[in-house]
Parts: sequence; C-alpha cells; structure tokens
Amino acid sequence: MTSNGSQAALSDDRLQELAKRHLMMHFTRHSTFRNEDVPIITRGEGCYLYDSKGKRYFDGLAGLFCTQIGYSFGAELGEAAATQMAELPFYTNWSYAHPRSIELAAKVAELAPGDLNRAFFVSGGSEANEAIIKLVRQYHQLQGHHHRYKMIARRIAYHGTTLGALSLTGIYPLKTPFEPLMAGVRHVSNTNRYRRPHGESEQEFTQFLLDELRGVIEQEGPDSVAAVFMEPVQNSGGTFTPPEGYYQGVRAICDEYGVLLVADEVICGFGRLGEWFGSTRYDIRPDIVTFAKGVGSAHVPLGGVLMTDDVAGPFLEGTTVLNHGITYGGHPVSAAVALKNLEVMEREDVLGNVRRNEGYFQELLEKLGEKPIVGDVRGAGYFRSLELVKDKDTKETFDDEESDHLLRGFLSGRLWDAGLICRADDRGDPVIQLSPPLIATREELDFIHDVLDTVLDEAWDEMQRPHSHGSGKVVTGGRQVVDTN
Repeated sequence: MTSNGSQAALSDDRLQELAKRHLMMHFTRHSTFRNEDVPIITRGEGCYLYDSKGKRYFDGLAGLFCTQIGYSFGAELGEAAATQMAELPFYTNWSYAHPRSIELAAKVAELAPGDLNRAFFVSGGSEANEAIIKLVRQYHQLQGHHHRYKMIARRIAYHGTTLGALSLTGIYPLKTPFEPLMAGVRHVSNTNRYRRPHGESEQEFTQFLLDELRGVIEQEGPDSVAAVFMEPVQNSGGTFTPPEGYYQGVRAICDEYGVLLVADEVICGFGRLGEWFGSTRYDIRPDIVTFAKGVGSAHVPLGGVLMTDDVAGPFLEGTTVLNHGITYGGHPVSAAVALKNLEVMEREDVLGNVRRNEGYFQELLEKLGEKPIVGDVRGAGYFRSLELVKDKDTKETFDDEESDHLLRGFLSGRLWDAGLICRADDRGDPVIQLSPPLIATREELDFIHDVLDTVLDEAWDEMQRPHSHGSGKVVTGGRQVVDTN
C-alpha cells in the first residue's frame, strides 16, 4: 500500500500475468494472448488513449461508439458522481423515485422528438432492447390484442446479447450457439444500397424495402405482429443509411397495421449523427426509442427506454404494472453523471461540432474511396464506414478465409501499430468502421485519413500476394472486430 492507503500501481508485467490468468474479455479470441501481450489501456485524454507501455492511440471508435465527450471531462463528471455518492449512493426506482432519475427522465424527454415523454431506465443497450420486448408484448395484451407477439427486425442488424435482444439480432453466427431463441422474430432487408441492382433508383429501392416489409406483415398475419425494430443508421454491416422516404413509409405501414415502431438509438442517440436522436434527423416518429452509450458518454453504465404518451397510457391506469425491472435502473450515481454529461455536451456545443465537420469527414473518406480496395464509403455524422472489396469494378468481396486474414491477420494489428483504434469487421461484408468522439477536430479527422491512406495501400498489396490469406498471424483476436451494443 502507498502512504495514502491506496493500492500501489502494478507493473505492466504483473498486469499481463494477472490478465492472462484471471480476466475473461468480451468477444475475444483469448488464444491470441498465449504469445502476445494483452492490450491494456491505462488512461485517456481528449480523443486519445494510452496503453500500459505509454503508447498513444487515437480512439477512432469512441470506445464502442459511446465516449461522446472523449476522455478529458472525467474529473468534472467524477465530481458529480462523488457529490451524489455523498448524498444518496443508491436507491431503487422500484416504486420509489429520487431526484436524479426524475431530472434525467425530464431532460431526456426534453431532447427527444415528438411526444416521447416517459423514460424507463436500465443499465445498458441490451437491457434496453430486452425491456422493449416485454413492454411491447404487455402493451398489446393490455389493448386486448392477445395474439400480437411477433417482432420484425433487419438482416445483419445487432440489438444486443441477452437472449431476447439476440433473437432480434440478424447476425446468425452470433445466434446459432444459443438456439432455440425467442419465437416469432422475422428479418427483412437492411438499407445497404451498395449491394442493390445496378441502375436501381432511390425511389425503387425505397419501394422494394417497403413492399418487403408489408409482405412479411401480411404473411405473418397483421394481427400477430407487435413491433418493428430499426436503427436510424444500421451499425452492423457498415453504417447503412436510409433511402429517401423510407422511414416515412415504414411509419405509414406500422400505423396501417397497428404495429409499434421501435427506434434502436443505442448508438445513434445523443449526438452521433449530429442530432440528439437519429429519429429527429430522419423524421422517423417512433413509438418507442431505446438508448444507452452516449447518454452518459459511457462514463457510467446506463441505458433506457423512451415511450410516447400513448404507449405509456395503459400502464398508468388502475392496478396495471409494467412487469419489468432492473436493480440498477435509474441508479442515482449514473443519473447524476449522465446529467453532467449532457450539460457538458450542451456547453461545449458537441453536436454543433459534428454538424460543422461531418461534410469534411465525408470528403476525407471519399478520397480513400478512390483506392482499389475501397468499394463504398457511407454513413452520417461521426458514424462512417469503408467497405473493402476484392474487385472494385464487379464489387466482388473477399471470401471468408481472405476476409479473416485481411481484417484480423493484417488490418487490426497494422492499424493498432499505427496508433489508430477503429473496427475492422465482417459481420456483413468486410468494412472499416469509424466513430470518433464527438469532440474530434478536423486535424484529428486528418489523422484518421492519413493513417488509412497508408494502411489501406499496404492492405491491398498484402491481398495481392499469392496465397497471402491464411498465412498471417492473428494479432488482435477480436480486439477491434466485434462489440456489444
């Protein structure tokens, strides 16, 4: 122990030893670390992280799409946490309220579009989507619609790791080890323009998507469908943005059939797209929104559900109870930190920074789009992707073995060595995803471009070598490959 009673700092060697012996990391190939060091992040400043060896990295993924204000406001948010700890370190929202949960519910409702006025707090994004499944089913039961239990989500979309949220997820390799999952989930096409037929117009694409959604509802039986789940910009597969008129059409179809429309804003919410909610940017007008990540800039575990007055109404009458609860939902310390985070975001004009720079960010990435390995550049706000291809003219993608070598055997490690943390992912076709902290400046966006400018050329050369795929060492084992919402 040190003289002030705190535990002495462990050496990097000791941390490595303990990590390899005791720590189970999430979505990680642990076998990688038999012969390689575990990457250990020890501190952050601005948009940068430092590892246990003192090396600096630009955090081009904002943690996991969540550290909106970066890493320099921890003392201020920590002071809010300490003040709350001294006043009331914990109390439940089960039949009780406390000031911070009330204040945060009111603040989130103020920022939300439309009449999304009621907030239900949980601990994170998966829990938020799990809560929605139960909320939606019970809502329809209270309305006398006892056969409405089916849910519709989109292919390759990710909605969480808990069993209900995983059922909504459209990434089958993540789901199959845990089957059978929740019954009654169907998946429709996502909004990937790049893989649509050549010459198809925006209007035709929108109509295809809406016709498919309507067809699935009709096939399942309109009286059996409870809700449609969609992210404003879909994360998995590489930041798929909606075509013109899409969400307006989805809203009309849901209204026609009495189906609730849920916007999963776990990533898109709280500034990632330059608005407090992606639903505002795309005029989605959802009945329910889920959120997490950015509400507290990931400085605390926190998520939640926003619902309209109409959805909340049946739960406010007589003896009815929403039959769901989480011990730490609305935790006073988390709520206090989230309130301070939102105050910082407003004070620092964080959303304005995204809006001022998103066009510049897009221009930088479009320059990279001229490279032979980059097939498509897409996204919105500070939420962007580059799709990597084997043949730009034909849009041919890499096969599974080639993709594994490109992403995990080469790119993840090379980007890490170059000081850029981002995601090389192939839950759809292979992509590089970029989601910097919302405070990132143009100079820092230039750094992203400059690193990728070099590394993508190296990646193309690597993939042209005979039999290169499968010959490389897996350097990072999923460190930048998959995440949880």
